[in-house]
Amino acid sequence: MGTATSRALALGLAALALGGCGASATPSSPASSRAAGALALMGPASAPAGWQAARIPTGATLHYPPDWQSSGGDAGTATAVLRDRHRSIVGYLNITPRQGAETLTDWPSFRVGHNRHEGDRDVRSEALARHVRFTNASGTCVRDRYTVSDASYIEIACLAQGAHASTVIVAAASRASWAALSPLLYRAIAAFTT
Repeated sequence: MGTATSRALALGLAALALGGCGASATPSSPASSRAAGALALMGPASAPAGWQAARIPTGATLHYPPDWQSSGGDAGTATAVLRDRHRSIVGYLNITPRQGAETLTDWPSFRVGHNRHEGDRDVRSEALARHVRFTNASGTCVRDRYTVSDASYIEIACLAQGAHASTVIVAAASRASWAALSPLLYRAIAAFTT
């Protein structure tokens, strides 16, 4: 990856260190305590200079790194992806208005069930955080992992409830790319607004 990406990764790591509290995290197993700790560090932050923004009709805004590409999706949603040299998706960001009966309370089980319903295999919840602060909302986030087709992913999925709308933000990366991309994913969640 280029210098701009390395600089963005460094900014993402700094955001994790300086993001502050604002979430209470609960690991689903002792092995997931590191994941729970990372979720607990989430808090609102501005997007780094040079990041792009995509706004959906509800007013929610997704910020994403400059080397990521906007990608088509369902109407009323915004998606950005990072592809490897083989054109496989290694990083994924998406915001979608809440479309079902999911609530902040049942979000962790709802999200895992949703992934299974979509056909994902080996879905495992790793950590959750409640009372996560966003710039203009609060929410519940879950970190899980799953396999789709022949690729395995780790994702953070949050339901954020603002004054006028609830929005789902999903930030995912392939397992092989998670260590490199997760700081950017956490930074994108921190910059998200409803």
